[in-house]
Amino acid sequence: MPDKPFTQKMVDSRAGHRLAEAILDYVGHAPPTGERPSSSPATRARAIAHAAARQAAVTTSSLTLPPGPLGWMTLVPELRTLWKLQTQMVADIAGAYGKTHELGREEMLYCLFRHTDARVVRDLVTQIGRRFVVQRASRPKFRAVAIKIGLHIAQRVVGRGIARWIPVFGALGAGAYAYFDTSKVAATAIELFTGVIDVQADDGFAASEEARGREKTASGSL
Repeated sequence: MPDKPFTQKMVDSRAGHRLAEAILDYVGHAPPTGERPSSSPATRARAIAHAAARQAAVTTSSLTLPPGPLGWMTLVPELRTLWKLQTQMVADIAGAYGKTHELGREEMLYCLFRHTDARVVRDLVTQIGRRFVVQRASRPKFRAVAIKIGLHIAQRVVGRGIARWIPVFGALGAGAYAYFDTSKVAATAIELFTGVIDVQADDGFAASEEARGREKTASGSL
């Protein structure tokens, strides 16, 4: 029978990969937004952030009301719901700043998870003063970053999951966490879109794009 640390490591690994898949579902592309460039983008962005944080708190609290094992089952759906709301918020903030076309998957992942795992997201976005250097990543590299974030979150979720055995306190605590987490995402997005975004292609990404270009040229010549 495997020892407890090994078993826990296996559980965290499986949960981490499952969370990584959920992350990739939502950051692969930015959702459409009806937000138009605002004459006062900072004010509009704060209003968007406040509304999203309140919605996140209410939605997450309702998902975590079931006590006991049923509460554990809401963990991944809760995070998926939260990320869906947050990606829409980031897209709306980008729209308010008139930078919808500058919001790619790297920028989205950076906004959602810089406060969660700053070291890992630096592989994709590096801040230098008010300038943000974005490294367009190949699909394997982007997936590897998502898995690292998923594993980190999985380790934290175990601690949060314990609160679900206490019905009311667990719901209130999750709602407060969702409000705080969404506010941090909004702050990162506002900082990013206020600055200068400098996009650079990763070597692997550039090579794959070049290969696809050659395939299209070859097929067109047949």
